[in-house]
Amino acid sequence: MPPRRSLTRDRVLKAAIEVADRGGVEAMTMRRVAQHLGVEAMSLYHHVPNKDAILDGVVDAVFAAIELPGTETGDWRDAIRARASSAREVLSRHSWALGLMDSRRNPGPATLRHHDAVLGVLRRAGFTLPMAVHAVSLIDSYIGGFVLQESNLPLSEDVPGVADDILGNLPRDEFPYLAEVITGHAQRPGYDHTKEFAYGLDLILEGLEARRK
Repeated sequence: MPPRRSLTRDRVLKAAIEVADRGGVEAMTMRRVAQHLGVEAMSLYHHVPNKDAILDGVVDAVFAAIELPGTETGDWRDAIRARASSAREVLSRHSWALGLMDSRRNPGPATLRHHDAVLGVLRRAGFTLPMAVHAVSLIDSYIGGFVLQESNLPLSEDVPGVADDILGNLPRDEFPYLAEVITGHAQRPGYDHTKEFAYGLDLILEGLEARRK
């Protein structure tokens, strides 16, 4: 029988993330995390003092997984676009984190580094301080909202099937514009609802560029 791996803070946080990925943030109890690791709950307290410390740690781990915007000179929109795409990818895997990321009162080093890097891109691009704050709020609200919407949509696996089902029960005379969207857009060959993210992000970035100075 192979020896049991020693418990560390990183292992505890990794296990907590895996528990939340399966059952949501409400499942992330000390007992559940300990069960996932195959240890007694009391063993966790040698590495994390309480559940709040776990929540702080997993939020910081999620931020650490998101690509930082590049610091090299270039179009600020490219840097923010890459960061937004990475954030969407990471948060799609850990959508439970959306309700935690702005609620923690003890941000970790990865969280601080991330926010500072994003603000740095905007400030170096010429955004005033208030406009940089507006931009971060707008972009992050968009990312979070899109991920939340995407995680609850039944369209991700069978867009044509869902569209057919809705259309089959839709009185077209009563809802002509909804019918038009389904037949003239959602049912068109090659339609991919996930591309809406890039389109909406570009609109936001273009609007911010117009107000940059």
